[in-house]
Amino acid sequence: MTPRSGARRRRAARGVPLPLLVPALAGLAFLLLPLLALLIRAPWRTLPDQLTSTEVWQALQLSLVSATAATAVSLVLGVPLAWLLARTDFPGRGFVRALVTLPLVLPPVVGGVALLLALGRNGVVGQWLDSWFGITLPFTTAGVVVAEAFVAMPFLVISVEGTLRAADPRYEEAATTLGASRFTAFRRVTLPLIAPGIAAGAVLAWARALGEFGATITFAGNFPGRTQTMPLAVYLALQDDPAAAIALSLVLLAVSIAVLAGLRDRWMTASS
Repeated sequence: MTPRSGARRRRAARGVPLPLLVPALAGLAFLLLPLLALLIRAPWRTLPDQLTSTEVWQALQLSLVSATAATAVSLVLGVPLAWLLARTDFPGRGFVRALVTLPLVLPPVVGGVALLLALGRNGVVGQWLDSWFGITLPFTTAGVVVAEAFVAMPFLVISVEGTLRAADPRYEEAATTLGASRFTAFRRVTLPLIAPGIAAGAVLAWARALGEFGATITFAGNFPGRTQTMPLAVYLALQDDPAAAIALSLVLLAVSIAVLAGLRDRWMTASS
């Protein structure tokens, strides 16, 4: 940011009208007050004991493993899908892009029901997985990964597609004119160019998978040690052990802050 632009921003800040400043501060307080209440009411003295209990540790471990696995699935499937949307022109591309982003606005419980109808034992595809290969996804740890990947992959696709559209395609064209195949050009030229976008999308997808609740409890259930992730454990503990629920909530809050801190440089660069 140049000194001149900084001066313009300071003058603009001093000239904020009162009818805009008051609701803006009220909105800021509305967003921050619940988080401050969580920190104020946190059982800091018993927090280490809460976080080292067997139930909390199982939920934490399962959440980290399943979120990482869901992110890996999103990377394997989402990066090629983002490239397809950004670099190719085919009939109905806008409609396909809308379908890809649909899980962003779809209620997670509806997503879980849709997964059951598709991949359940009597589902459209799940019945064949069960009869041919003996694979059952609902109410298993693999089902947790599937549910989290379903809701998290659009975040990665959107991030990578935006990065691909911003990248100059002439580098790929130059590589192909020198004899490289399109896949080689993608692997050797495009991937290094869009690596920051892929990293940002992966972090967003991982954070979204870590916090998933509705699709997970609908498709995978809530079985301790097998499908009970941290959000599910928070919901269950809130009924019997509020201190454990607050402890788990603090873990999720810390992860969210870490994600924001990791993406800060990217956002600041994009906005400058």
